[in-house]
Amino acid sequence: MERTFAIIKPDAFAAGDAGKILARIYAEGFKVVGLKKLYMSKVEAEGFYYVHKERPFFGELTDFMSSGPCVVMVLEADGAIKKWRDLMGATNPAQAEAGTLRKEFGKSIGENATHGSDAPETAAFEIPYFFSGLELL
Repeated sequence: MERTFAIIKPDAFAAGDAGKILARIYAEGFKVVGLKKLYMSKVEAEGFYYVHKERPFFGELTDFMSSGPCVVMVLEADGAIKKWRDLMGATNPAQAEAGTLRKEFGKSIGENATHGSDAPETAAFEIPYFFSGLELL
């Protein structure tokens, strides 16, 4: 079993879509081993997205991620990283395939409803950023 990190972003949370997204996660066979609702501070968002610090969208991204509540999760499944990324769909909702979360709930490249680890190394950083080992059940 593999674990991955996932976020239901502030846009999807504000739109009332968190429950629908969580239902899809369970329907697709993921086990949710960690789940929190939180409101990231700007500093927390900057730390989480530090890999994008030099990119032109960094300020906009961290402003958005600290703009309202979100749901952070640790998901478990066989091939969880790829499976979650496939369920999320393309970063740009306009290019995402039908049936993906970003196609259904995303509004734009910046407000695309969900986040997910893109590799085991990324998950290894992202999971403990928000969860201690004792919180993963």
